[in-house]
Amino acid sequence: MKFSLKNKTAIVTGGGSGIGKAISKTLAGQGAYVHILELNVDNAEVTKSEIESDGGKAAVHQCNVVNQTDVVEVINKIAEESGIDILINNAGIAHIGNVENTPEADLDRVYSVNVKGVYNCIFASVPHMKAKKNGVIINMASIASSVGLNDRFAYSMSKGAALTMTYSVAKDYINDGIRCNCISPARVHTPFVDGFLKNNYPGREAEMFEKLSQTQPIGRMGKPQEVADLALFLCSDEASFITGTDFPIDGGFIKLNG
Repeated sequence: MKFSLKNKTAIVTGGGSGIGKAISKTLAGQGAYVHILELNVDNAEVTKSEIESDGGKAAVHQCNVVNQTDVVEVINKIAEESGIDILINNAGIAHIGNVENTPEADLDRVYSVNVKGVYNCIFASVPHMKAKKNGVIINMASIASSVGLNDRFAYSMSKGAALTMTYSVAKDYINDGIRCNCISPARVHTPFVDGFLKNNYPGREAEMFEKLSQTQPIGRMGKPQEVADLALFLCSDEASFITGTDFPIDGGFIKLNG
């Protein structure tokens, strides 16, 4: 079977909802034992139940990726049980604002999750991958890593860091059998988008949804499953010649806008 992850162990941060949920279910569907690291364990437990009802295997770990002690403890426990083959750094938070209206506290919060959280999980996982001389790391970046977006100062900063961390890790550990790539989505239709529209445009949700969809040249938002399928390929042995690369999945946004 192509793209098989049988006998592989995968960690997915933020794997209980949205893109992370789609990734968790897709990797499990291809045979991986998926460990979901989440602050919101209720969402993660629902994802775990859906995986198990489809015949897959999953576990849930309550973990705040901001806290290095917690991250190291959880990842070491997973490694002792089954080793670590795949790390998906999906957990992240959004922010709207330019440099003038981004308070220091907001910048610190975005940095702590989107940058330090990625660092913490890589820091904890790489020694176990080095010991096996094998491993795959995928960081969730964004089109904001590569192009300027209005009112996304803190978010763009953090996703630019995810992109360059990818390059650094890929370079440093290429001789240890560790591949590191990143995925850069444009707008993807997740529960976060629906919540954003409901809170900021009450009564105009459909109108604004269409407006946001049309910012992609392809004329629609992406689907979590489309991102998950790309992640599956990059995790698989079929992608064994790919490392140190950013993969936009953006409906043509980066190259075709303007």
